[in-house]
Amino acid sequence: MAKIKKVWFDANRIYLLTDGGETLSRPLEAFPLLKDASELDRQDFQIGRFGDDIRWEKLDEDVHISNFYDTVEPNPDNEVARIFSHFPQINVSEMAKYIGINKSLLAKYIYGIKKPSIERMQKIKQAFHMMGQELIAV
Repeated sequence: MAKIKKVWFDANRIYLLTDGGETLSRPLEAFPLLKDASELDRQDFQIGRFGDDIRWEKLDEDVHISNFYDTVEPNPDNEVARIFSHFPQINVSEMAKYIGINKSLLAKYIYGIKKPSIERMQKIKQAFHMMGQELIAV
């Protein structure tokens, strides 16, 4: 497997240069913690001793080079994204807690990097319905 030699960012993507001279990149939506991080925090990383992973200690984020060979690009035209775009005032982190899932996973659903199972989609919708009921009771 290739080893990571260099890591850099632009406004929307993270890039790796491998020891074989190959440039790999992924959209930041694939790594929600990095997408939400400041530029300073993004630059505060260490390449692992085997050269196949990157660690952001302050962000508690680890990314393996194998993630850059996955070619799924974001698809923002999805049901979860439409729900959240209809309610932009809802905090994704707090909603993830309310649903009982990891914020990073919910962000990947919103960005279209991952697709929730039918059961998970029902759980997301149910959380919005429950929140609506709580708001009506106010």
